[in-house]
Amino acid sequence: MFWRSATFTFAAVAALTLGIGTTVAVFTVVNAVLLRPAAFPDPDRLVMFMNATPQGPFPAASPAKFAHWTRLTEVIQDAAAFRTNAVNYTGGEVPEQLRAGQVSADYFRLLGAPILRGRTFTAEEDRPGGDRVLVLSHGLWTRRFGGDPAIIGRSLSINGEPYLVVGIIGPGFSVADFEVGPPPELWIPFQLDPNSRDQGHYFVAAARLRQGVMLAQARARLQASENEFRTAFPNALPPQQGFTVTPIREALVSSVRSTLWLLLGAVSFVLLIACANVANLLLVRAAARKREIAIRAAIGAGRGRLVRQLLTESVVLSLVGGGLGLLLGVIGIRALLSINTAGLPRIGQDGSLAALDWRVAAFALLVSIATGLLFGLVPALHATRASLSTALKESGRSGGTIRHTRARSLLVVGEVALAIVLLIGAALLIRTSLALGAVNPGFDPHNILTMRMSFGGPRFRTAASANQVVRDGVERLRLLPGVESASAACCVPLQGGYGLPFTIVGRPLENSPFHGGGGWVTASPGYFEVFKIPIKRGRGLNDGDDGAAPPVVVINEAMARQYWKDGDPLSDRLVIGRGIMREFADEPARQIVGVVGDSRDSGLNANPQPRMFIPQAQVPDAANALNLRITPLAWVVRTRVEPHSMISTVQEQLRQATGLPVADVRTMEEVVSRSTSRERFNMFLMTVFGAAALLLAAIGIFGLMAYSVEQRRREIGVRLALGAAASQIRFMVLSQGLRLTLVGVAFGVASAFGLTRTMASLLFGVAARDPLVFTTIPLLLALVAIVAAWFPAGRATRVDPLTALRTE
Repeated sequence: MFWRSATFTFAAVAALTLGIGTTVAVFTVVNAVLLRPAAFPDPDRLVMFMNATPQGPFPAASPAKFAHWTRLTEVIQDAAAFRTNAVNYTGGEVPEQLRAGQVSADYFRLLGAPILRGRTFTAEEDRPGGDRVLVLSHGLWTRRFGGDPAIIGRSLSINGEPYLVVGIIGPGFSVADFEVGPPPELWIPFQLDPNSRDQGHYFVAAARLRQGVMLAQARARLQASENEFRTAFPNALPPQQGFTVTPIREALVSSVRSTLWLLLGAVSFVLLIACANVANLLLVRAAARKREIAIRAAIGAGRGRLVRQLLTESVVLSLVGGGLGLLLGVIGIRALLSINTAGLPRIGQDGSLAALDWRVAAFALLVSIATGLLFGLVPALHATRASLSTALKESGRSGGTIRHTRARSLLVVGEVALAIVLLIGAALLIRTSLALGAVNPGFDPHNILTMRMSFGGPRFRTAASANQVVRDGVERLRLLPGVESASAACCVPLQGGYGLPFTIVGRPLENSPFHGGGGWVTASPGYFEVFKIPIKRGRGLNDGDDGAAPPVVVINEAMARQYWKDGDPLSDRLVIGRGIMREFADEPARQIVGVVGDSRDSGLNANPQPRMFIPQAQVPDAANALNLRITPLAWVVRTRVEPHSMISTVQEQLRQATGLPVADVRTMEEVVSRSTSRERFNMFLMTVFGAAALLLAAIGIFGLMAYSVEQRRREIGVRLALGAAASQIRFMVLSQGLRLTLVGVAFGVASAFGLTRTMASLLFGVAARDPLVFTTIPLLLALVAIVAAWFPAGRATRVDPLTALRTE
């Protein structure tokens, strides 16, 4: 039967494939991020240590906090600290930068890492001054060492120091849940001091709840321990902050949960519109099958039997559309994520974990069956409700009672209303993306090349030695043809950084050990020139700011506005970080010598925050060692030519100057693009949903008007025979379509007016109830409706009165 009605079958399957495919695509991401269990033993008992604040909890740990948490053994066990960094493997012919996990001894037991050969770290090796040992991942073992089992017991040169290989982790171990980028290829001991007083937050910590301990009990115990911590470390924990634990999966996805559920809700509107379209097609088909259905009833088929038959046909259609939609959805979302992962957690590198599994397949099957029942029920009930004698007297070509027309009209109104909601949502996100693109970041990202280099090891433990290598590298880069300026820094705008508190020398303190806090950036001369950040007052960093010169600092305008509302910052000195970390115990008082323009370092949608710039040559040795151990140094180069063309030349010059490899090579324009990747991801999906909804709504209006014209051929023929003008017939058809559209638009605008409030957190530079969007989108849909109804209206004007009057 479907094969004989090929046009109907193709139209129905195409609509269902589009609706189910888009739904499956979004669910594939929701499944990977929100639903997939953590790939660790007993994942429901894994918790992340969090800092509780009035703004919400966030995961960050300091050595002092971690030591405090590990003592709460009555509620937790296997507490582990971990972070990912870059190290240099210098034992081969060509140095290579590797991703390394710096972890405490219980890390492998906490995450259930399978040990293929050897062992992991001992508690003694994880103490300060412990032996230098490492554990290899299975991938690095096979790639770099050919799977040689004799690697156990051998020494490898990591950051210029010998590390003994003590174990190899099995191939099934994955920490992709914790990593947005490539996972670690080896692990070394953290060697945190259990008696540390350091309050620097540069890693995260997790643990396992003890058997029988509930989450609420663990949270209550951590909350009760806050006073103990405040007693041991006065002023380290503000009064409004505290401790808590969060299930590890919730901690990883808390920033994207609401967005993904919103997208899944939005795509369900596309599915409903597709259902309405197919239901309309089935109503037309049922009208043409009235004689067939009447004959089946006449020879004994009951209404229930007929309804089951028609629903079975609907479900078969839906299953075919669902199968194709499953294929389309999985392939489509993988293609999108390979281009833009939007910084989503738990989806692996290039979206590799957003894949087809039993949950996605089951979801597609359930949606297909539910969809088939949903769009098939109303047509089935209508088709079996007709009078038997009346149906037998009518020809198979007649069809369409007033009841059928009313049902189809209601379905079209629903399609238009849902399309309005999706189009308004898409328009708001498009305006958000345009607003982000128009934001002045405070720096010029064009023609800037960035790359990272690990400065770990004894060679760079003093600021003087690190600065000498930086100076040599920068001088080499500046001499290259095509290079305009060059510098090196700990942090690149829009890629994060450090925050430290400060005191202003000579200014009284009030109820706090510090006057404030801000971003902390170490940089070599030329940093502001590379990024073209303007000097507003005083001066920037220059070659005279070396270790023998008086300590200086440059601040940004946001800091000057906040802490010197009526004063002159250039007349004051700052003490940064002293008292919060032992590495800053020798931090001197620094003279503020300049004020630079603001840059949006935390994101284009975030206002500039206070920021302090320190000469690389003037960082205290202990702080320098910590800084370079935590984050690889960033080389930044402004070129006069297209920056990609300089990559190999710049890399070679840096290798000659330092003897070290570089990694994470990208242009500053790519950095800016990555910073807005999630907004562009949301915009793209919502635009696809809106376009699909607009297309389906237009098809629905066109189908209804075409069907209406066909059913009213006799009436139209009479009107034309009595002298009606073609323009009057066209207006009659167009006005019918426009009336339905306006009713749908009214319902849609009212719904969108309430629903768009849920999108407020996704918007930037545009109000959730933006007048331009709420005016333009209804007009757009009205225009599309007129176009969709125009063709059936034109067909109506070409009806031959004689032919129409002779029909039946």
